[in-house]
Amino acid sequence: MIWSQLRRHRARALALAAGILVAATSFTLLTSTVTTSQARTTETVRKNARSAYDVLVRPHGSQTAMERRDQLVGANFLSGIFGGIETSQYERIKRMPGIEVAAPVANVGYLMVQGTLKVDLSSFVDGTAEGQLLRIKPQLTAGLGTYRAADQYLYVSRNPIEESKTLSDSTFPGLQEEHADHRTYPVCWFYNYNKTDLHVMHTDDGGLGPLKPGYIPEDRRETSPFDRDMNSWLTCRSEGGKAVAEVPVTYPVLLSAVDPAAEDRLVGLGQTVTSGRMLTENDKPVWGRKEGWSNLSYWTVPMVLSDRPLTSGTMNATVERLDTGDPKDLRGKLGSPAAHDFVNGLRGTPVGRVSADLEQGYPGTSLFAPQADSYWTVGPVDYRRAGAGLAPRARADQSPEAWRTNQERQFIEFVPEENTGTQFREVVSHPGTACWGSTTCEHEDYGRTPIPYLKPVGRYDATKLPGFSGSSSLSAVPLETYRAPQVTGADEAGRKALGDRPLRPDRNLGGYLAAPPTMLTTLDSLPVLTGSRRQPTVQDKAPISAIRIRVTGVTGVDAASQARVNAVAGRIRTAYPGLQVDITIGSSPAPQTVALPGVNVTENWTAKGVALHILKAVDTKSAMLFVLVLIVCALFLAQAALASVRSRRIEIGTLRCVGWSPPEILRLILGELLVIGLGAGALGAVLAYVLGVVLGLPDSGPKAALVLPVALLLAVTAGLLPAWRATRLRPLDAITPPVTATGRAAPVRSVLGLAVRNLLRFPGRTALGAAGLALAVAAFTVLLALTLGFRGEVAGSLLGNAVVAQARTADYLSVALSLLLGAAGAVDVLVLSMRERAADLAVLRATGWTTRDLARLSFYEGALLALLGGLAGAVTGLATVLAIGWGTLGGRLPAVGGAALLATLAAVALVCAALAFPVRAQSRIAPARMLAAG
Repeated sequence: MIWSQLRRHRARALALAAGILVAATSFTLLTSTVTTSQARTTETVRKNARSAYDVLVRPHGSQTAMERRDQLVGANFLSGIFGGIETSQYERIKRMPGIEVAAPVANVGYLMVQGTLKVDLSSFVDGTAEGQLLRIKPQLTAGLGTYRAADQYLYVSRNPIEESKTLSDSTFPGLQEEHADHRTYPVCWFYNYNKTDLHVMHTDDGGLGPLKPGYIPEDRRETSPFDRDMNSWLTCRSEGGKAVAEVPVTYPVLLSAVDPAAEDRLVGLGQTVTSGRMLTENDKPVWGRKEGWSNLSYWTVPMVLSDRPLTSGTMNATVERLDTGDPKDLRGKLGSPAAHDFVNGLRGTPVGRVSADLEQGYPGTSLFAPQADSYWTVGPVDYRRAGAGLAPRARADQSPEAWRTNQERQFIEFVPEENTGTQFREVVSHPGTACWGSTTCEHEDYGRTPIPYLKPVGRYDATKLPGFSGSSSLSAVPLETYRAPQVTGADEAGRKALGDRPLRPDRNLGGYLAAPPTMLTTLDSLPVLTGSRRQPTVQDKAPISAIRIRVTGVTGVDAASQARVNAVAGRIRTAYPGLQVDITIGSSPAPQTVALPGVNVTENWTAKGVALHILKAVDTKSAMLFVLVLIVCALFLAQAALASVRSRRIEIGTLRCVGWSPPEILRLILGELLVIGLGAGALGAVLAYVLGVVLGLPDSGPKAALVLPVALLLAVTAGLLPAWRATRLRPLDAITPPVTATGRAAPVRSVLGLAVRNLLRFPGRTALGAAGLALAVAAFTVLLALTLGFRGEVAGSLLGNAVVAQARTADYLSVALSLLLGAAGAVDVLVLSMRERAADLAVLRATGWTTRDLARLSFYEGALLALLGGLAGAVTGLATVLAIGWGTLGGRLPAVGGAALLATLAAVALVCAALAFPVRAQSRIAPARMLAAG
């Protein structure tokens, strides 16, 4: 009986088989795609979940309200923290169970390292002149600012100019003396070392007399360190060699103390040495004398210096040839106390331009041992919310008083010009003491220690750190200990303003970007450095700025690893409730838009726990996708099965009249569906395997084998309701389909009106067709909400954005499948209705309706049905979204609603497009034949 029924209704059987084939194959392939996407996402997360450390410990108050609210850690967070964790706290923390490495960083402060930028002016020298002066009028471009820098000078003479070693302790080359006419002229000393003309030098016999080169420093107590004239420099050269001007350049370097062994275990610091050696645990401050230096003892502190300053700037300058008058008189004027006023008052003629990168003046391997006379600490940047981004609050202009030294409260020389720019950080000076030869000071600096000297033991290059290049840029967060901030233009205007290059820190201590540590020493050196300040600070008792911790046994973001990290963090919080403890495992750079003056930039902050959020969200989303797609497939087949049973009402009624019982009817219908599902499943398995191989899906064979059981399950599930409804029909009801009365008859005056009347004539059938589309649009709405919610939950960081990009294909396939199946179900109902109303359509054709009129009628019915189902689905979907949770969408509900309406219009277009084929086929049937069929 089953085989005969299938042969008799082979068109309907083939259509139902095609539906099962499409639904089962699509569901299997889609779930395979979702599973693959989930696996790839999980693998991506696992590969990028662990960075250099798992837990970050900072002092109390170091976390801002914005960081706390948004679960972020500010970019370059270490730059504004100078102490706050006691050494005893660190010692206890590193001994806690479960800690593999605890690496402290103690920021001491910014020291000024002196360098010389050499600018070749040989091409501008007049080869015929006996002596000549060139002036450089530089303009400095650094960060977001442009600054007028101090004028620089070059004196070139045909006479021999030698460097005397009289000023052996000078920062710059010694006394430059010109020999001519049996006399010696100090041609550069008076201009460079006696601009203020406020001090008196001694003659050789001890009395007062004409100024001569000597050791007494220039009195600059009443002169601003931002006075460009005080930073002008005169270089003297003989004509025989290259005419190179030596421009003094000061580089602020952040001195930080580390534990060398812990630092090497954590980030591989020992691999960065370029010359000399790296610090070791045996490097400690040494108290003693240096032979030939002084009869007094002093501290020497071991340190290593970065090969690069990590600050940037470019000097562009106009070169002028100065009108000096008689060249024979020039050397005498330069060798007199009036040299400063004479040189500055000369008129010049522009002869060209030169440019140089400030980094070229950074001291090389011949760095001498500088004295830690003064150092500077800076505060954090204060942010406010500005639209969708951040805006740092500007501070008052930097005070010149920050640049006074301990030596008679004079200002230091060659303060970087950028410090006159916009200020975002508080700059605090920490002058050293003024005592020598004793381990503790007396008088005004009583109880403090003398200023130490820094002894270089090696140079290093932080870019050689493993992972510094960003091979895992999705989680390259903790290396910001040594990495300069990564800031780029946020829009086209911003990128243009930055010249399509990243924004780098400049030499402005109060500027927005701060350079990371570029000078390192050991923790044992901290008391000598901080204790030598004239005024005690928090660094005396709590010098450590942060502790970075790697937890034992952590392999990723699995449950066991999470438990180990949480246990360590919990122990630290219990022992020291006042410290800020952040779990950094699974963190990722989170780009933030920052509105700087005149330009919007993007800066990578750190989002905590990104990997854990992603894994949780992707599991939830994948499960929801499976359920929703399965429901859509099952409902599509149930609709098709209902339509199949409805088309056989007369046949079922006849079987009931001849004695068939309800169980026999049930077995007949389910048997037919099982046979159809078996054939469709077998064919679908082959098709799924081929498609899996073509699409490159893993495990194509096992996944394809699932098509058969899925097809049988869908066939049986879809047939239960229609089979049960068939058993409930009484024989007379089955052969006489009920028609709902529409009340008082009313004339129909348009094709649209007739379409509405036809839909109302069969409310059950109309509801059935609309239900499929409603479910499809509702599923689409929920799917879209899940997708947006997923992206809203995990996006916003580099790792989250990468995962979102991987998850899109499966989402779009789910949406497309749900709409296609819903539209197919609606078309199936409409085609069945057209066949049952064949006689009515034939009468209309016989009474003068054209083929175009009948086509319009069918399209109107389809459009109205699709519109009804789509709108109902949109409302249902939005209600479901609200039930799931408003917060997961982050204010995207209007977008979801608009997309639901677009899905409704797409459903209308799909239904009308699909109706074109049966409408065209029906138009070719003669009215007489249609009447006979009816």
